[in-house]
Amino acid sequence: MKPETLPPQPDNWDLIIEPKTSLFDLRLKEVWKYRDLLVLFVRRDFVAAYKQTILGPVWHFIQPIFTTIMFTLVFGKIAGIPTDGIPSVLFYMSGITIWNYFSACLTSTSNTFLSNAGIFGKVYFPRLISPLSTVTSNLVKFGIQFLLLLAFMIYFGIADGNFHFGVSWLLIPVLVIMMAMMGLGLGIIISSMTTKYRDLNILLGFGVQLLMYATPVAYPMSFLKLKSYAAWIQWNPLSPIVEMFRYSLFGEGTFDGWHLLYSFGFIVIVLFIGLLMFNKVEKTFMDTV
Repeated sequence: MKPETLPPQPDNWDLIIEPKTSLFDLRLKEVWKYRDLLVLFVRRDFVAAYKQTILGPVWHFIQPIFTTIMFTLVFGKIAGIPTDGIPSVLFYMSGITIWNYFSACLTSTSNTFLSNAGIFGKVYFPRLISPLSTVTSNLVKFGIQFLLLLAFMIYFGIADGNFHFGVSWLLIPVLVIMMAMMGLGLGIIISSMTTKYRDLNILLGFGVQLLMYATPVAYPMSFLKLKSYAAWIQWNPLSPIVEMFRYSLFGEGTFDGWHLLYSFGFIVIVLFIGLLMFNKVEKTFMDTV
């Protein structure tokens, strides 16, 4: 008697990996499904950055303090650039804090494909998780430096009897998110291009330094009002964010809602272009890396 043969059972898969059908097939919902992996990547980046270091996260206090001292001496004392009535230490430290977050997001995400080629070629997960985890881990570093800035603000507030705290503080998370989106958008564009053109990694560090001087980090926009190149600095999409960040903290500086809206529009366009380029390159980057 022949043994009974069972009928074929349907395949019940938890996940079916299919090729993307078009350039606009971004599959952003998958990123949310893999949010646990994003948290693990953030933890990995933070631990790896300070493993076998003596001072660990203390380096995030040392860097802005020494940079603030240099800016105070060079731009404040030697060049005599005004700070819109804000104590020079707070003026420079606030600009450095928000700028450091942007530059860290940009430089880290611009190396996404090259630094993760090994894991990308072995395991499937939404590749966008990697640059998003970098932006998130840099947010932790920003938080450390922002706490340092708050400590100095409290000190000067007690010394001068003047501490600004108002509704404008609610804009600070929005401004930080805008900086994150700008760094992410530009970073993934450069990352998509570096799979073929490695020279961009060399130029990036130099370009970020030049961009800082084209952004009101070490000077206020009010100082440039009578300068012929003031309009060029104003149309830098990072300038309204840095100025508004200071205005939110201290209630002093230039508030321009239209330029801030322009920055938001520019960021949305850059981020959209970056996602399209990232989506296109991730299909074939293993052939070129």
